[in-house]
Amino acid sequence: RWNLGQPEHDILSVMPLRRSVLIHLVGPGGAGKSTVGLALATRLGIAFIDLDVQFKARAGDITVYLHANGYDAYAERSVRVYLQARAGLQESAVIALSSGFMTYDPDVHPAYVELRAQIARDPMTFVLLPSLDYEACVRETVRRQMSRPFSRSAEREEEVIRQRFGQYHQLPAKKVETLQPVDAVVDGLLGHVGPMID
Repeated sequence: RWNLGQPEHDILSVMPLRRSVLIHLVGPGGAGKSTVGLALATRLGIAFIDLDVQFKARAGDITVYLHANGYDAYAERSVRVYLQARAGLQESAVIALSSGFMTYDPDVHPAYVELRAQIARDPMTFVLLPSLDYEACVRETVRRQMSRPFSRSAEREEEVIRQRFGQYHQLPAKKVETLQPVDAVVDGLLGHVGPMID
């Protein structure tokens, strides 16, 4: 029953509104977040946001920023870039988070702990890993990262994925193996997200 004496904004807050969906893709560098994210967004006909691209647009080259300001400053800025990008959304979207986004120190930003928890428990968050097998994931992540122009040394890439694998694996979000054709990964994701997209 409607109380017509309520202010309009109160009535709107209880009216059923068309829901925008935000699909988060998280995981290590080289997991396929950007490639899969763009393909998934294209298939769904929704926006795609690559957080690394957003960072570069707002703060410049990531490597240069890291060298000039350090990792903690980069992580804090990355959280701010995410919040800005999310605030500007008015439609459903797929967002590929930066590789370390879910592994930052808890005190990196005042909103980070709650934000990370929200993303981790959202049924529309997916952890992309080349493989759920630890050693296979390490090998493939290093192989993929070494093919990129901005990669660190193979030893450093291996150290990073070995440190972060457990953190990604322990997230409550659904895990998706990307050591298969992109279309197969997207088909699997569509089985989970398709029914929830307008």
